[in-house]
Amino acid sequence: MCWKWKHLARCTSQTNSEVDACEVPFLLLRLCSQSSTLWHLSCHWGRCVGDCGSGGIRSRAVWCTHVEGWTTYHANCDQKDKPESQRRCFKICDWHLELFEWEVSAWDRCGLISFAGGEVGAGACVTAQHGLQRRSVHCLQKLNRTIVANEICEYFTPQPPAEQACLVPCPRDCVVSEFSGWSECGTGCGKSLQHRTRVVIAPPLYGGAPCPNLTESRACSTPACPLGEEEHTYSLRVGPWGECQLPHPKDIDLVGRTMLDLGSDSGEPSTSGLQGYKPHHRPRQVDIGYQTRQVRCVRSDGKNTALSLCLQDPVPLTFKSCVIAKDCEMSEWSPWSACSRTCGWGDLAPGFRSRHRGVRSVAVGAGKQCLELEEREACSAGGKELLFAWRTSEWKACQVSLLLDQQDPRHHKHVGLCGGGIQTREVYCIQITTELGMHRLKEATRPVNGKLCPGPAPPASQLCNLPCPSECVVSAWSGWGPCLHENCQDYHRGRGFRMRQRQVIVDPVGTLADCPHLIESIPCEDPVCYEWIVSEGVCVADHGKCGPGNRILKAVCKNKKGEEVPHHLCSELPYPEVVACEIPCAMDCVISEWSAWSPCSHSCSSKNAEGSQSRSRSILALPAEGGKACPPDRALQEHRACNDHPCVHFFWETSPWSSCSEDVLVTALNATINWSREATCGVGIQTRKVFCMKSSSGQVTPKRCPESIRPETVRPCLLLCKKNCVVTPFSEWTRCPTACQPGNATAVKQSRYRIIVQDAANGGQTCPDTLYEERECEDTPICPVYRWKTHRWSHCVLVPHAVRQSVLGHSEACGHGLQSRAVTCLSEHNDSATVGDCVQWAGAMPSLVQECLVPCKDDCTFTPWSKFTACSFDCESTRSRRRSLTGRSRKRDKCQNTEVYPLVETELCPCEVFTSQPHGNWSDCIIGGGTSEPQFGTQSHRDAKECGKGVRLRAIACYDKTGRLVEPFRCSSSGYIEESCTVPCPFDCKLSDWSSWSPCSSSCGPGVKVRYKWLKEKPYNGGRPCPKLDLKNQVYEAVPCYSECNQYSWVVEPWSPCKIKSEQNSLHCGEGIQTRKVRCVKTKDHGGETVPNALCNQAEIPDVMQKCSLYCPSECVVSDWGQWSKCPQVGSLACVSVSILMRRSSLTAMTYSSCTLCSVSAGWGGCQLDANATCGHGERRRLLSCRRSDGATVSMQHCQRFRLEKPVQTSSQCVVGCTVDCQLSAWSAWSQCSHTCGTGQMVRGRSVVLQAEGEGRPCPEQLTQHRSCPVKPCYSWLLGPWSPCRVQGGQCGDGLQVRNLTCVVHDASVSATSKPVENALCGELPLKESVLQLPCSLPCPGDCHLTEWSEWSSCELTCINGRSFETMGHQSRSRAFIIRSSENQERCPGQAMETRPCSGGKCYDYLWKTSLWRDNVRTVWCQRSDGINVTGGCAVRTKPAEVRYCSPACTKPFSYCTQRGVCGCERGYTEIMRSNGFLDYCMKVPGLEDKKADVKTIAGKNKPVNSKMHDIFKGWSIQPFNPDGKLKMWVYGVSAGGFLIIGDVCPPPKQPPPWAGVVDLAWQS
Repeated sequence: MCWKWKHLARCTSQTNSEVDACEVPFLLLRLCSQSSTLWHLSCHWGRCVGDCGSGGIRSRAVWCTHVEGWTTYHANCDQKDKPESQRRCFKICDWHLELFEWEVSAWDRCGLISFAGGEVGAGACVTAQHGLQRRSVHCLQKLNRTIVANEICEYFTPQPPAEQACLVPCPRDCVVSEFSGWSECGTGCGKSLQHRTRVVIAPPLYGGAPCPNLTESRACSTPACPLGEEEHTYSLRVGPWGECQLPHPKDIDLVGRTMLDLGSDSGEPSTSGLQGYKPHHRPRQVDIGYQTRQVRCVRSDGKNTALSLCLQDPVPLTFKSCVIAKDCEMSEWSPWSACSRTCGWGDLAPGFRSRHRGVRSVAVGAGKQCLELEEREACSAGGKELLFAWRTSEWKACQVSLLLDQQDPRHHKHVGLCGGGIQTREVYCIQITTELGMHRLKEATRPVNGKLCPGPAPPASQLCNLPCPSECVVSAWSGWGPCLHENCQDYHRGRGFRMRQRQVIVDPVGTLADCPHLIESIPCEDPVCYEWIVSEGVCVADHGKCGPGNRILKAVCKNKKGEEVPHHLCSELPYPEVVACEIPCAMDCVISEWSAWSPCSHSCSSKNAEGSQSRSRSILALPAEGGKACPPDRALQEHRACNDHPCVHFFWETSPWSSCSEDVLVTALNATINWSREATCGVGIQTRKVFCMKSSSGQVTPKRCPESIRPETVRPCLLLCKKNCVVTPFSEWTRCPTACQPGNATAVKQSRYRIIVQDAANGGQTCPDTLYEERECEDTPICPVYRWKTHRWSHCVLVPHAVRQSVLGHSEACGHGLQSRAVTCLSEHNDSATVGDCVQWAGAMPSLVQECLVPCKDDCTFTPWSKFTACSFDCESTRSRRRSLTGRSRKRDKCQNTEVYPLVETELCPCEVFTSQPHGNWSDCIIGGGTSEPQFGTQSHRDAKECGKGVRLRAIACYDKTGRLVEPFRCSSSGYIEESCTVPCPFDCKLSDWSSWSPCSSSCGPGVKVRYKWLKEKPYNGGRPCPKLDLKNQVYEAVPCYSECNQYSWVVEPWSPCKIKSEQNSLHCGEGIQTRKVRCVKTKDHGGETVPNALCNQAEIPDVMQKCSLYCPSECVVSDWGQWSKCPQVGSLACVSVSILMRRSSLTAMTYSSCTLCSVSAGWGGCQLDANATCGHGERRRLLSCRRSDGATVSMQHCQRFRLEKPVQTSSQCVVGCTVDCQLSAWSAWSQCSHTCGTGQMVRGRSVVLQAEGEGRPCPEQLTQHRSCPVKPCYSWLLGPWSPCRVQGGQCGDGLQVRNLTCVVHDASVSATSKPVENALCGELPLKESVLQLPCSLPCPGDCHLTEWSEWSSCELTCINGRSFETMGHQSRSRAFIIRSSENQERCPGQAMETRPCSGGKCYDYLWKTSLWRDNVRTVWCQRSDGINVTGGCAVRTKPAEVRYCSPACTKPFSYCTQRGVCGCERGYTEIMRSNGFLDYCMKVPGLEDKKADVKTIAGKNKPVNSKMHDIFKGWSIQPFNPDGKLKMWVYGVSAGGFLIIGDVCPPPKQPPPWAGVVDLAWQS
């Protein structure tokens, strides 16, 4: 098996966006022993289909075919080589036209470019320099100005060019086409002309030559007609209407006669007079006059002839009534108003000033209409340039609830929230004014519209941390100290105190409560400040080695802190220098030293319990006979009272500190430092009350508490600076409407606002309550109310009788005329007003003149039409109206013809049936109405619901029964089709609540305790992800814990006396056994409550029995081992290892051992937050444990006893990152529709207020939403095509072109179909005279006239070497004049040309073309690069020659000028050349009479040589001609009558024969 790619064809995609594998399509062949299959794919991708936007899909067909051409199953082709059949694309919809646009930058500076080899004729045009300039072209999304793919904009409009040539252009002459063919001549006799025309292709530019004549005429070669037998046709020429004129005064009486109005049934006399003829008429009264025209009969040769030859029925009118034209009269301009913007707050719109003028009288007839009544022009604020910048207020207090709202919008407002939160601030835009010329910036803090500030706005929210409150944590109480003087400087007083202390472990944060008291005291007697610390020396017998003696005491003076002080401080305290002792002799009883005093049984003494402690000693050896006896058993123990102070203690209690306030003395000091008196900061004082408290009964006299530790009642403090509230000035009032408002309109309000920049604090001035103000606009102009009042129409005014009777058949005073009426202006109170007031406020003026008809005696007259009959509710019903004949018309037969004169009109009734059709695409899924206005500050995007059920909308177009577009509310109240939709809500990972803490993992020392959560619901739809879970889908949290070691301890009683085993032992010495009692008690209360022995560590239970021995007489006796000495401190190490330990006996025996105690820290625990915090600042801790040298963990008291230092800190600050969802602003209100009618788009947007943090939900990509507007009908006037030129009543002459004006409805789309509707829906009619009628002329026979306009020429750019330096091209059209008669040629109009700019043009080249030479003459013409032959365009200086001349001239006999431009000889003669190459003379060739001779000359008489002969020689390897066309010198003529054939190439002889000449050779086969 092998695969082979086989290239089949090449095709090119139609759009740039689809250039892909289709450029080189290929088929994949699989070669098999029996069959071959291949993938086949279509050349082009299909259209992008699917939803609008980036979710479209483009497809193409892919099929599997056999090599023989038939299609087979896909499975027969290798699937891994199957070409791609689908790809994603951006689906472009029509409504995208409003969202995207081309953005082009300004053209770069024109850069000169050079062309290889230079330019042809560059020296002739010194002003043209070739260059190239470029610009960037991008397709942009309008809303956020981001660049998108160019193919989106290319869908609607072609991409603008990105580069163009630039130069100072050379002049270009007018370019015209070739002449058309000659027109045909007439078949008859007589003089006639024929003509031909040409059109303008390119206009003259940059001073080029003007266009030549576009018409040529010539006389036809028709025979002259015999005298009197000329054949002519006759045409009625209608001349133009003359100027409207008033009749002569003598004709007024004739016109003003009373006549019977045949158009009415009343028979009321009416005067067909002209009001305007009265000598005293009101101003601007309409004057009705008349106008006439000439009618002539014209012969086909252009000569006028008798009118009778052209008369027809009916005879064309030569007179008609008209209105005397009067121009509009206006008052003078008022002075310019003041500039509307004295300072530019809040808006970039420039100021303006205006002036007005009024209308004194309106235009009448064809008079000039009134011009603009108001003029505006921009004005500046005067030397100031406006700049804008962003400003912010201070951050507001940190709010944890804003962060919790993201996780649970329905959470209850907890009290005491702390930890991570969000704080907000106001962001606003201000204006900075630059005073031009002074380079100074003046900043004003009043807010303006944020759209004016450049760049992105600063963030309005940020993460923050609200410290969590923590209570004060203190240590346990220390033991009671000795009785000490309160003041050792004055220690003669007999009063003292014993005290105990505790320390602050954790300082309080954020709470009003301070730490509890840290020192308690108890009054005591006989206090001391200093005391002797006595150590006993060795006992020395007075005589010999035993017996009574003395022990020398060594004393050291120490203070109450245990520090050694000079001895004189203890001099008043006597101490014995020696103490009596006794060393047992060999036969005496030996007793041990006293043990240490046991711990006191009670911490204090009460009525029921007193503290006591004891010590004991034991018998080491019994006496022998004659020795000193042992003391009794009771003398072996001693007891004494301890902690005999009552169970009450005293302590100082304080009230909370007062707030920091000013002090008179401190304030004066501050004043000396700062004389500005502006700052309110400084040093103040705080005070509090101090009470002496008794633990059992409350407050007591202060004497009961030590004065030396009395807390302070006053302390200095830093006075917090007063912060006054700072607000911006009010913004400018929103603008009131400058246009007047109707009197019944609701009051228009204007508003302004201000922003709090800094809140008040520390007693500063508070913020104002009013931040927003609203008021009604003052001096809002109320539109005045004026109305037009129309008066009765005058009688119908006809042409004066004197004019009428001059025309045959028009003596009767009837026919068409004009009638006028007065129109006045009235105010709201029906008072007379000026015409200008009504022109401005009452709309269009009613017509002053209308056509009328005075029926002739033979005309049919009718009553006015009745009203239409009522319609039923059936849409198929009709309605009708009627009229009837009046007067004599009832009896005339022609008036009874109802087909010509209908008396009833019927039409269909209006039908109120409407149908709707969907229009455009579905909108995005809209949650809620989406009409909320943008708000200030931070707002969670959850506040405005972002997901769940919503609606999507699709606009409808509403049509009536006839298919005309109507208002959408007729089909639907909203104008939309609504459809339910759902935006999936993101669901976060949901975990259970924390479980309870597990027990501490260690029963002694540090351990960990654990709690956990388990997974309840997985995240989906982009919700917050879960933390890392274990295999059980659980997440754990572990914190360090500490279990106190030896909560229960063993307590032992003294050993019993040693009991000798053998009772037969008379000496009572030797080995024995002694016992003691052991019990388990609570550690915190030695000697206290006894608990079951099972609660104590059984592995450490003390022995209850041990061996003992009593020394026998004469044996050495040593005491029991004493206490271990203290391990010495070594540096500051946490772990101390001491290698030497001493203990003494009475015989100074010593032994050595070692001790090891370590203080070890555990690892850090997790970051712990307060119970009311979810993130933010927390604390992590680690615990210390005390370990023995064997690795066992023991109570921390052992390490504390040996003062082992802690190695490192046991707590540190930490941060738990906050998870923050992206926060968006509320949706803005929907924008206005992009079009007032037809199809349009509405858009709304939102912005990012706070970016996502941590694992929060990211910001969505969609920050804008679009929906189509309801399709409203567009009404517009539609002008019909111009009719052919029509001459009223004649065949030629002056006439009119007319066109219809129709009100139509459409939807403004490109493919919209228009339907006619009532004219009232389109508003005011355009001026009929200029829009609907156009004067024209039909040429009469023999007239000279202009042709119709030619078609617009193709769009041509001005280019250099194929590159355009213009973005717009030019195209032209022209009219040529046609001459029908040579007699009228002087009266011909000039030719006409029009030029207009155009886009999408091409570059054309103009080149000279030539024909072959014929008799030294050839045709030369100019041709455009598209193949059109033209006149003009080609450079005259490069035009090839049309006639060829020899230089010097051929004057020798029998010579003539050849096609090569050199002189040659006629047939039968050969050229004899001079050494300079010119002809010397022509020599006759002998023997030419023989017709069969093979030698021929190149020329016969009067017959030029064949032009191809030169080409024949050119193909030889031997070239007889030089490049200048002259024969080379090695070509010779040899014989007089023979012929010469060149066979070999031979060098020319050095000296040619004298008779040899240069001959022209022709090869004959």
